[in-house]
Amino acid sequence: MTTSLIPVILAGGKGERFWPLSRRKRPKQFLTLDGSDDSLLQSTAKRLLPIANSWENLWVITSELVADGVKEQLPQLPLANILIEPEGRDTAPAVTWATLEIAKRYGESVIIGFFPADHWIGDQQAFENTIEAAREQAQTFPSIVTLGIVPTYPSTGYGYIQQGELTVQGNFPVYKVNQFTEKPNAEKAESFLAAGSYSWNSGMFIFAANVVVDQLRKYAPEILEPLLEHGVSIYPQLEKKSIDYALMEKTQLAYIIPAQFPWDDLGDWNALERLVKGKQSNVELARHIGLDSKNCIFYADDSSELIVSIGLEDLVVVRDKNVTYIAKKERTQDIKKILKTIHEEPDSKSLL
Repeated sequence: MTTSLIPVILAGGKGERFWPLSRRKRPKQFLTLDGSDDSLLQSTAKRLLPIANSWENLWVITSELVADGVKEQLPQLPLANILIEPEGRDTAPAVTWATLEIAKRYGESVIIGFFPADHWIGDQQAFENTIEAAREQAQTFPSIVTLGIVPTYPSTGYGYIQQGELTVQGNFPVYKVNQFTEKPNAEKAESFLAAGSYSWNSGMFIFAANVVVDQLRKYAPEILEPLLEHGVSIYPQLEKKSIDYALMEKTQLAYIIPAQFPWDDLGDWNALERLVKGKQSNVELARHIGLDSKNCIFYADDSSELIVSIGLEDLVVVRDKNVTYIAKKERTQDIKKILKTIHEEPDSKSLL
């Protein structure tokens, strides 16, 4: 069984910033947010299927809590290709474990790609062309290739990658990574945008398994060695670490290809405005009757429910089952503070 690249969908996140629609057993990747019939997970699988060549070569890594939902949403996916984490330990253990398991099946030199389940990508062919350039780079040189997103505004919600020395792979520029920077403050984000040599960190990676295993052995042995020795049973004892922090910020083999396709990270409710807003003043994914309401986002999970608004501006209004959520658009990132409060109230935990 051979294929040029094995794609892995990272589908273990909670997506708390889409609460109340996203809950423990219905995380963000199971939601349909763009007005289509497909969930984010299903859209991601469809996007990656041409790269995998068949369902047999597509993998998902997810959490025990939502594994049944993954099986339900992707019934064509072989059960052996669903890796179930006993508990979430962030992306470094996830990428390490998946890499080891895939290398067992396909060989140590197999090229693997990791893709978050919550991205929107607007040009399938351009996406496939970019992935192919990344695959060729990883196949030809010892490289850990990440896809960067050309910044369109000084976002403080994304990590940034500074592009260094330029090479070329096919028709695509490939830059050596100079530096990773976590989410910056507004002033730094402005300077990164003005410099023109920074990309947003998309969280998509392509590499040869043996290259990453060697680099993990050097920079993150505390994650690699226990998994090699004990397998997934050691998971709860592993340190929570992102792959950026554990490996990408340390390795000398990081390269970046700026993506040449429309992209959005569906991070919170404001993403709907970028995704589905037409010429209307509001985004309405709900039955809504309004008077003098503008620049609002209205969402209801049940199409029989009605949202009525009068004189609202720049708000997010979400109705889902037993919860109504209302927030100023610029405050949606604060939802985690509310969820912490709900978690601490015994009578409210069922709402999470």
